[in-house]
Order: sequence, then structure tokens, then C-alpha cells
Amino acid sequence: MPTFQQVLHVQLNGLNEAVTDWSETITKLEKAQEKAENGLRNKAEKADWAGENAGVTKEFVKKTAKEFGDALKEATSIRNVLRDAHSEFKAAKSALEKVIEEAPGKGIRIDPDGVISYQIHPDRRGKDYDGPKPTEADFEATRSAIKAALERANEADEIASRALRALVGKDKNDFSGTSYGGLKDASKAQDAEDAKIAYDLYKKGDDATPQEIDKLNKLFKDNKDDRYFAERFALEVGPKGSMEYWADMGDPSDGSRLGVDHRDKLKELQKNWSLTLASATHSTSPEMEQWKADVIKAGSEPIQTRGTSPYGFQVMSNLMRVGDYDDKFLRNYGNALVTTEQKMTHNGSLPPGRAWMGMGGMQNHLNWQGGGLGQDPMAGFMESLGHNPKASTEFFNSTIDVTPENGKDKNLNVFDYLNKDRDWPEELDDKGKMSKEPGYNSLGHALEAATTGRAYDAPTEGLKDVRTIENAEVMQKVVERYGSDPKHMHERPGIDDSLGKMGAAYIDEFNRSLEQENDTSMQEMPNSPFGNSNKDGSSKFGDKFDTELMFNRGDAVNFMGIVAQSETGHAQMSQAQMLYTTSVMDEVGPKPGPGPARELDLTDAKTNLRIGAETQSILDQSRMAQIDAQYEKDSEEHKKAVGRTTEWVKFGTGVVITGGVAALTGGAGAALVPLAAETVGGAVTTYLGMEAADIAEKYEKDELLQKNSDELKKDALQTGVDNTRLPAQAYARAPGWSQADANYLEEELTKYVKDSRQHVRDDSLPDPYKPKK
Repeated sequence: MPTFQQVLHVQLNGLNEAVTDWSETITKLEKAQEKAENGLRNKAEKADWAGENAGVTKEFVKKTAKEFGDALKEATSIRNVLRDAHSEFKAAKSALEKVIEEAPGKGIRIDPDGVISYQIHPDRRGKDYDGPKPTEADFEATRSAIKAALERANEADEIASRALRALVGKDKNDFSGTSYGGLKDASKAQDAEDAKIAYDLYKKGDDATPQEIDKLNKLFKDNKDDRYFAERFALEVGPKGSMEYWADMGDPSDGSRLGVDHRDKLKELQKNWSLTLASATHSTSPEMEQWKADVIKAGSEPIQTRGTSPYGFQVMSNLMRVGDYDDKFLRNYGNALVTTEQKMTHNGSLPPGRAWMGMGGMQNHLNWQGGGLGQDPMAGFMESLGHNPKASTEFFNSTIDVTPENGKDKNLNVFDYLNKDRDWPEELDDKGKMSKEPGYNSLGHALEAATTGRAYDAPTEGLKDVRTIENAEVMQKVVERYGSDPKHMHERPGIDDSLGKMGAAYIDEFNRSLEQENDTSMQEMPNSPFGNSNKDGSSKFGDKFDTELMFNRGDAVNFMGIVAQSETGHAQMSQAQMLYTTSVMDEVGPKPGPGPARELDLTDAKTNLRIGAETQSILDQSRMAQIDAQYEKDSEEHKKAVGRTTEWVKFGTGVVITGGVAALTGGAGAALVPLAAETVGGAVTTYLGMEAADIAEKYEKDELLQKNSDELKKDALQTGVDNTRLPAQAYARAPGWSQADANYLEEELTKYVKDSRQHVRDDSLPDPYKPKK
């Protein structure tokens, strides 16, 4: 890809002159072609030649005349490609110039290599600074504009260079006669050519060599997000073609070595095939609408290979694990899948595993991404929903008429079916054991997307808090279901990390609930500093939640307590709570200034710190109780588990703040925490630079094991208490306070946190889960 410098400083005079030169050449060739057609060709056609002249000379003259026409087509195509390339490069250059021109007015600096930063960092601004204060949204808009300009130039460069090579051709004695109206025509021609090559490789099936699989993967990657290529390939292969190919590729009975020696290549192929078909489903052409209908129709039909016969849904769901499929297609596919499963299980009288996997026999290896062989089509479909938040939200908020053919509605509640009633099948997991974890893990991914409004593994770049009332409705169901009994989480291995991420994503609403003293009241406390609010104080979830709670206190305590019984859930929600509490300090605490701090109104700040301490107590006590129930007291496992209870502080390493949210640990799939304000304040910035206490680092391994469990628990809980003071300390140590005011605030607020933690409300926490022996 061209660099920032290359696009910004590109010299287009030479390219513009080339366009002019080719236009002049076209004018000359038009005259030459007219003479060739009206002169040479017409005279040759009228000449009464006999003998060798008739068989040789006449054809030579006609061919020569045709070459003038082909030369004209080629010259015109070259001019058109160069003209459009010039326009695209110029537009990209202008876009960068505009971004650079506007950046200072937003308080943003752009370095020569395109890296952006504050023009004047908040820590270096004077007290009288009244210049622009860029928000994270401003930074993100600038980054996106730069990225779009570079990608525009790169796409034009790649299409133009390939088109020009094709026009010149390999035959030095003949003009190609290819005609392009511009870059768009050239791009479509290249896509069609690539789709045909990919189709020819597809026809080889599992007889393809590893090198040919590499070539197919490269074609897919080179045309990623190219919907025209994707549509051409999908239509060439046909709706059942992809299923037959993938079923054959996973048939262990036909002797192919690809699945034995080249699993990594098939893993990549599955991903790329899925991305390509996902892109194709966004087309609304009549051909693709029929393709989508035929794929769904084939779902209930067996796909026969040499030694296996999986159903179409089983195969197709594994080609949907990656990528952004069309929302409408996913809804129709999911409705058909659930309806088919209901019929096959006789409305639930048979377990789905019996229906999809039969009575045994050879299993087809349909999933190479990890997480089971892919026998349960619902798992693959859940992965697809995990990448399509809108479709996932609508699906979990819907009901399905599972008997559409008899005219009598039998509506099945989708959320209840998948989270309560369905007996998820065991799969051969990545450890070689039969387990339900792959299915529950996929279900968790779909619920993450449905509750947060983002793909469960979305990269952190450009993330924002995009939750809607529809997302919140799914979260209410999650809290009701998984907060009602610990077994619903513990007996669904693989879902706890997703529940932790969902809890982190709604930590603002949980804090709002905990402020209410009544366990069953749905009424918000007046002037609450918590919640997902607009700048005017109204709820982003709609008028209803201006004064009404998303969850009552009792449900909030139960859900958080149960999720925190899991080591992962405890860690995710603990760090989320600390970050959120700190961000609220920035928003509701008095802003740093001349003071004196003793005269400041700290009411909201103290309320925030009290709820933060109370929440952390719920999380810590729940985790400790679960450790006691799970491990024998004073055993090595018990001591190590206690020692890990404060490791959540490491989740703060690499935190990425973007668009009013914080991504824990950074990277794709990170837990996302809503912050109280879009702009990061001094307390959050200070907090991220602080070191929290971790009991696991306090002792050497041997020393830790020498302690008894009661001593370690006391130490760990005290460490948790100490860490709940961090938001108060970060607020007091933020830039802008005088030393005297900072000292007063830290002493006053940390003492308040300590007192709050000691007198925290005695909530009735959920019972720990006792594993079955």
C-alpha cells in the first residue's frame, strides 16, 4: 500500500500528460482505422482475386485492417484507465490535504508519517488554555479519513497496474482488442477472471495439491470484501456446490491427505470461503436472491460424499463461522434451521445430537477453526451471529412459527429455546474429548454480539458504545436467566467468559441498580451519577429509562455474584468496575482548580466511590465462596486459586480507550467497558498509569503454599479493599490540583472508601455452585 508521504506528495503531472498523449494517439488511430476499414478492407473485399491471392493476401489485408481497430480499442482503454487512475490519485491526495488543513482547528497534530496526536497534550495545557480539545471521536474521524484516502489510492494503483499489463498482453505481434471504459470496467473484468480461476480450482475438490489450495486461498484474500468477485464465485459454484465441496473435503474415508497433512491450509480455506460467501449474500441481484433461497432449501437435505452424508445445514453453518453475512439471510436461515431441528427432534422429544449426528458412524470433519468437528449446525450459526450484531439481536428477541405448513401458529421463543430448553450436543473438542463446551462457547459469542451491538471479536480500532434498547432487551433476558441460578453458568462450560464481557459492557447500568436500596424496586435514585446517559442526562436507551432501572438491585447482585464465581468473570468485571468508577469521578467530581478542596461538593464523587466499593465486595466475596466450594481447604489448588483472585489488575495492561469505551487488554475480542464520558479525563489517565496490588506477586510460590487458606483469603480480601481506593487516589493525583488539595482529597476520599467497604451492605449473595461428583 502507498505510504502517507507517497500519496500526499505524489506528482501527477506526468500521469496527466500521459492521458493527454494517449488521447492524441486515439485521434490519430481513429483516422488510421477509418482508412483501414474504408480503404484497405473494402478494396480487398471487392477485389476479384484468385489463386493464392484469394487464400492468403486477402485474409492478410483483412487482418491488418482489424489490427487498426484493435489498436484503437487498446489505446482507448489505456487512456481510460490512466484517466481514472489520475482522478483517484488526485482525490486521495486532496483528501489527505484536507485532513491536514482541518487538523489544527480540532487540536490534532499529524506527523509527516501520518501518525496523529494531540497538538497540545492535556497534561501540558496551561490553566488559561482555551484552545480546541479534541475528543476520541475527532481522533477516530481523522484516522478513518487518512485510512480511506490511502486505501483509495492503493485500490486504484492495483487495478490500473493489472489492467495495463493485461492490455499490453504477451503477444508482441497482435493488439489485445480489450476494451475498458475505465477502472470500474477493469475491476469487474479482473474479478470475473479471478472467479473463473477460483472455480477451476474448486472443481479439483480434495484432489487439489497443497499448492493449488494455497492459490485458491490467495485468490480469496486478494479479493477480500470485493462483492462482485464474491457474487461471481458463489454463482459459478452454485448453492449446493459449496456444500458438496466442503463435505467432500472433510470426508475421512476417501484417502485425501489434505486434512491430515495440511490442516492449517484447510483452516485458512474455511475462513476465506466463509468471508467470500458472506460478502456475496449482500447482493440483491435476482440470481443471488435465488442462491440464498436455494441454500436454505438445501439445508434439510443430505449432502452425500463417499463415506458420509451430513445435512446441508451442518455443512453450510461451518461456512458461516467467519464474516459479515446479510442480516435478512441470517434471519431466514436461522428460522429454517430451528424449524428443521424441531421437526427432526419431534418438537424436542429427541435430543438435537441424536437428530444431527444419527446413531453413530463416520463423522465428517466440517470445522477446521477449532471448537469441535462442526457436527452441530447451531454452533456454526451462533458463530455467524457473533459476527453480525443486528441479526443476532433480532434473532434472540424473536419467536419462530415452527409449524408454518399447518396454518396453526406454534411460536417458539428463540432465547428460551437456546438458553433453557435445547440440549446442546457434545462435540469432539480441541483436547480430543467429548464436550458441550464448543456449543456453549459459540452461544456466548452470539449473546455478546446481541447485547453489546458489536461483533464479539471486533478489533478495538474505532469501537464506540453502540448499545441500543434492543441490545438491552437481550441483556435483560441474560441477567434474568443466568442470574437465577449458578448452575445455568457452571453447567454450560465455555460461556462464563462471554457472560463476564456482557457484565463489563453493562457495568454502568449495574452501578445504577446498586444505588437503589430496595431489592425489587425498578425506580432510579434521584440525580443518579450512573447509567448510559446523554449529555442532557436522558438515557440513551430511551425515555423509559430516564427514571426506570434496567435491572432491579436484587437481579443485579445475583448476576454479578454468579458471574464473579468464575475466575475469568471475576477478573473482567473487577477491572471494568474500577475503570468505570474512575471515569465517573472525572465526570461528577469537581474539576481540578484553585480550590480550596475543603469547600468542594464531593457528594456525587463519594456516592460513586461507595457503590464502586460495594460492587467490588460483591465480586470478591462471590469468588472466594466459590473457591471454598470448589477446592478442599488448605489444598494447593485452593491456595493457588485464592492467589489468583487479585490478578485482575493485569487486565489494565494495554487498555485501549476509544469512543467513550475502554477495551480491556486491547486486541480483538477484548471486554468493552462503557465510560462516563467520551473524553478521557485526568483521573482515568492517572489510573491507567498506576500499579495495583496483586497478592500473587506478593509471595514466592513456596511461600504462598506455606500459608494456610484462611490467612491467604484475609490477605486477598484486604488487597481487594486496597485496590478499591485506586479511583479515589487517581482522582486526587490527576493534573491540576495544588499539592495541598491533592493531599486533602486523597486522604478524605480513600478514608471514605475504606469506611464504605467496611460497612458495605450485607447483600444476600448467590450460593456458590457445588460441582457434581
